[in-house]
Amino acid sequence: MNETALQNKALTVLLAVVTIAFFWILLPYYGAVFWAVILGILFAPLQRDLVVRLGRRRNLAAGTTLLVCLLIAILPVIVISALLVQEGATLYQRIESGQLDIAGYLETGKAMLPTFAQNGLDNMGMGNLDGLRDKIAKWATQGSQFLASQAFYFGQGTFDFLVSFGIMLYMLFFFLREGPELARKVRQSVPLPEDQKRRLQLKFNRVVRATVKGNLLVAITQGALGGVIFWILDIPSALVWAVLMAFLSLLPAVGAGIVWGPVAVYFILTGAMWQGIILTAFGVLVIGLVDNVLRPILVGKDTKMPDYLILISTLGGLSVFGLNGFVIGPLIAALFVSSWSIFTSTKPKVQLPD
Repeated sequence: MNETALQNKALTVLLAVVTIAFFWILLPYYGAVFWAVILGILFAPLQRDLVVRLGRRRNLAAGTTLLVCLLIAILPVIVISALLVQEGATLYQRIESGQLDIAGYLETGKAMLPTFAQNGLDNMGMGNLDGLRDKIAKWATQGSQFLASQAFYFGQGTFDFLVSFGIMLYMLFFFLREGPELARKVRQSVPLPEDQKRRLQLKFNRVVRATVKGNLLVAITQGALGGVIFWILDIPSALVWAVLMAFLSLLPAVGAGIVWGPVAVYFILTGAMWQGIILTAFGVLVIGLVDNVLRPILVGKDTKMPDYLILISTLGGLSVFGLNGFVIGPLIAALFVSSWSIFTSTKPKVQLPD
């Protein structure tokens, strides 16, 4: 009995050591593996449908699914990122050269406010705009230097990017082809009752779908609509503002309104009434309603976490994991809540004496 216990402990230690070592060697490419898993989950229904349609030829089905994923999910992100860097650099150059005088716009907007509003800004310490031009010039210079350095580092890191991209596509192919078998093996290795494993797997799949397919598509739609109306109203660097609105749309209680709202107010205060009215109406009636219309369709009401939990987990995920954190953060939060829910539901109830 003691020998068996010793063997079990040795096996547990061995499993812990090799697992840590395995994740350690994967750490340089964790982003590639992570997105291969996420995309594999998102495109699994298409893979299953193609396997049936193509006569159980899993390699052909996986290759076709991979091509579809590349065309509709991966290449557009790469193209938009390249355009964003280019337009962002142009925006910073316009600010630095004085073509785009944000401080002047703020001063004009303040002058258009009623006297009591100006006094209120002064009392809150927000009325002194004298040094704002110098600050913006400094930020613009730092931003230009940052973009230039990022372009340089990107040129140096092109090989690493290509390697990570190739690993992601390679892993995604096998995740698509072997997905059900891999999921079954993972479930078998988890030392939990079958019903609890099913709950955790269901929660994991729902959160991935809600965060990526739901929240991300809603954010992209809101950002695209905001970019279109900015372009129609001839607002400079519409793509930059579109991406910013899409990013802020991922955060509850923030939303794209924090971008288009001040612009609409500025239009109205400076006498551009029609532009301000059009932007306000479009923001409220079109951009604002996208969340209420699309999110229940793409996500479903039963997968929604509290807004405060989504907000703090998304911000924390972005802080710890970078861009990947907008998925990893809510996923960890959802699994945390689900795990504690399983624990509390299975914990023996303590009977209090009468």
